[in-house]
Amino acid sequence: MEQSEHQKGFTLRPLEPADNAAIAAVIRKVSTEYGLTEDKGYSVADPALDSLSECYQADNAAYWVVEHKGKILGGGGIAPLEGEASLCELQKMYFRPELRGKGFARRIAAMAMKFAREKGYTGCYLETTACLKEAIHLYESLGFKHLDKPLGKTGHGDCEVVMLKTF
Repeated sequence: MEQSEHQKGFTLRPLEPADNAAIAAVIRKVSTEYGLTEDKGYSVADPALDSLSECYQADNAAYWVVEHKGKILGGGGIAPLEGEASLCELQKMYFRPELRGKGFARRIAAMAMKFAREKGYTGCYLETTACLKEAIHLYESLGFKHLDKPLGKTGHGDCEVVMLKTF
């Protein structure tokens, strides 16, 4: 996918171990902004948050970050959905305010879907929360459909919006 005018000067690349603290800080900051606190079942409570690069080392998983002038401003990833062998999960899509509206969420989601199809997944699942209206709109525009109940074992019990895109 070609870089748009809004994306010039930004670098979209795979997550590296040196990025762990920076992307964890982005996830914590954005979570706080939206009231997605650690005491609830959101990504911010994941024990692996400070070592995300380790979670995406497998051949069937990937995570990308957006960098600008040496600073990580956001990212998103894809990994197998635990408990559902043929499905993957779009995970940890978080973007600082200065990155929003530049098309990176759509770009990362498109990269993730392409990656998922190449790895043989038959669909992609995600969980989010109703207060993230922009994210839900993006996912709907990408062909994700709302489900009545959660799939897999994500541990994100407070994410009341569950969606699936089949390939």
